[in-house]
Amino acid sequence: MNTLSDKTEQWIKTISFLFIIYSFLFSPVGAQAQPRQRRNQQQATQQQQGQQQQQGQQAGVTQRMRTQYPTALDMPEDVVWRRDIYREIDLNEEANAGLYDPVEPQGRRMNLFTYVFKLALGGYINVYEYNLDGNEVLEPQAKVEMRTILDNYQIYYTEENGRLRVENSDIPSPEVKMYYLKECAYYDQANASFRIKPIAFCPVMMREDDFGGEAARYPLFWVKYSEVEPYLSRQTIKTSDVNDAAQMTLEDYFTLNKYHGRIYKTANRLGRSLAQIAGGDTARYTAEQRRIEAELEAFRNNIFGDKARRDSLDSVATAQPANNKKAQRQQRQRDRSARASSRRDNDSGGSSGGSQPARVSVRRQRH
Repeated sequence: MNTLSDKTEQWIKTISFLFIIYSFLFSPVGAQAQPRQRRNQQQATQQQQGQQQQQGQQAGVTQRMRTQYPTALDMPEDVVWRRDIYREIDLNEEANAGLYDPVEPQGRRMNLFTYVFKLALGGYINVYEYNLDGNEVLEPQAKVEMRTILDNYQIYYTEENGRLRVENSDIPSPEVKMYYLKECAYYDQANASFRIKPIAFCPVMMREDDFGGEAARYPLFWVKYSEVEPYLSRQTIKTSDVNDAAQMTLEDYFTLNKYHGRIYKTANRLGRSLAQIAGGDTARYTAEQRRIEAELEAFRNNIFGDKARRDSLDSVATAQPANNKKAQRQQRQRDRSARASSRRDNDSGGSSGGSQPARVSVRRQRH
């Protein structure tokens, strides 16, 4: 009996011990006693899943944007002639002022930089690192996080549930007064047309120092135009200072090449900018800009032959039908005159009864 009671008591102790361990593990205290590394792994997994879900939603939004707002076709890769050009888009010029207005968002209206900044902050578009040599690399390995941009340029932000948030007043839109823009001029042989298409642009922040010197330039990041193009049709800009109703979308503004910018570099085999070519000579720098602009204009005008000769041939071809019609009218008048004269001659001959002229006979006298 003692042996049986001892076994029963041992089983009771074992069951009690297991019950205590079970209660401890599944109680709040036990949950807190789990290893910190496991909790961190669970949090990281949940955060990663949330980010993947957010990226999937953003990709879906981007795809719907491309479907609902179709954009211009990309440049064909098999063109027979193209030239890449880099321009400085100064927002102080009248043609570009619409990109600066409004400085701070007014309802749904916002300028180009604020719009692009919000899209990049929400993860809807990618931004790419601006290299010191000024050449853009629009590849996945060149992507840069917005947190890095905010930290590097001391832009104040807060973080809520893993998402970055920047107030409108903290967006450095007033300081962005210039853009670097890369465009491609090419001949589309499929449509027999000359086109100019933006490839990428880079907002440049102008910050003045405390001594009142020239403002320093801080290129922020490159934006691939084909990625932001689906969204540009949703924002309008003013195109006149005297008529507030004169507006167009940002997409039309870039598609129609309404911007104006001075050339500061072209794609060349040596990779040199115009400043390096000019060697600090302002006059030579300006002359190089004009030379390149003249080359582009000459190619555009002579792509189908000499424009002056073509215009002269067109004028001759246009005048030729008029000359032919005038000659035909003159010929018809001459024909009518000849027929009228012939009828008059016939009428005068018919008045003698149609008889032959009288014969004259001479009789000789005999002597």
